[in-house]
Amino acid sequence: MSDVLSNISIALQGKLDAFQVDVQFTVPAHGVTTLFGSSGSGKSSVLRAISGLETRLAGEIKVGQEIWQNERLHLPTHQRSVGLVFQEPSLFSHLDVRGNLEFGWKRTPVSERRVDRDEVIEKLGLAPLLSRRVGLLSGGEKQRVALGRAVLASPRLLLLDEPLSSLDGPSRREILPYLQALPSILKGPILYVSHSVAEVKWISDQVVFLERGKVQRCGTLLEVLPALQALDWNLEQTLVNS
Repeated sequence: MSDVLSNISIALQGKLDAFQVDVQFTVPAHGVTTLFGSSGSGKSSVLRAISGLETRLAGEIKVGQEIWQNERLHLPTHQRSVGLVFQEPSLFSHLDVRGNLEFGWKRTPVSERRVDRDEVIEKLGLAPLLSRRVGLLSGGEKQRVALGRAVLASPRLLLLDEPLSSLDGPSRREILPYLQALPSILKGPILYVSHSVAEVKWISDQVVFLERGKVQRCGTLLEVLPALQALDWNLEQTLVNS
């Protein structure tokens, strides 16, 4: 894959447990694009399909000039150069923080490393935690380590599936500045799943708004935000008022 990515094009169809997915969208391959929607809208399934983990959705996935999936091809996850962070951090409990961070770093050839290890540690505030066992970390600290581990593998595409959903209000507010620093560290595209309008406003450059497996809006934050603010949803406490 070339170092310059023009855009990310997604066209996926398939039957999930509750509904049919039929999504098509193209977003710039830079900054943060949020896949937004209520619970059960299909946003996490689309993200997992982009990663190669969800095989029920057929269609085409194109990142820059490289095709990851079409009617003839389905690259496995390990060939897609993605970094994955889920709701739970899933750290290696037998390793300390430094060991977790270096897991992906050491397995990435020197010629393919596109991030600076010291910069990642500094901007994610991980230096004081390096010698700690992961069992002694708070929820927010664990997610920061998970983010650092994913970024240090130098992925072409970073996929974040509701990484704040398991955290309480103070932990969410604490981690937001670190999430906002990710584009400058990685210098590549990030797809972020969320059902929180507040998170969308804090994080997003572009937004893909999904409802029951269909794209309702797609565009920049300024273009899509009025539609999101008009929603009459009784959301749980948000980052703003929690």
